[in-house]
Amino acid sequence: MAEDFLRRWSRLKHENAAEKPAENPVEKKEAEAPPPALPPVDKLTPESDFSPFMQPKVEDSLRRAALKKLFNDPHFNIPDPFEAYSGDWTGGEPIPPEMLATLNQAKTLLFDRQYEEPKREQAKAEEKSEEKVEEKMEEKMEKAADEPRRQDA
Repeated sequence: MAEDFLRRWSRLKHENAAEKPAENPVEKKEAEAPPPALPPVDKLTPESDFSPFMQPKVEDSLRRAALKKLFNDPHFNIPDPFEAYSGDWTGGEPIPPEMLATLNQAKTLLFDRQYEEPKREQAKAEEKSEEKVEEKMEEKMEKAADEPRRQDA
């Protein structure tokens, strides 16, 4: 029988390994081509060509420095007027105190002490008016009870 599969595979693998020397990954990086010649980052303008800085062989720190230089242009600092949250909504006029006093929420949260006394007085006045209405109703009921009732025949 011929050589079985695993022995043949092992023999061929050892033969190929003996022919090729082991490669060191550190030496492989050094053997790569150097990055392309790039202009100095200090002399870049918004009209410059930034595509060489986007090559995979360029270091990340150099790429970031070039992009910072590009986006430092005021053209990129203008907010989009159609973006929902791009406006500055903090510069509005404050609510006038007269209008603020009319808001129910402001009355309970901001002006508790100022409005407690008038509320008490108003509640007392309402109680008195309710008592008067009740008294009048009782009087009418008494008068109605004293009158002879008409009977239908």
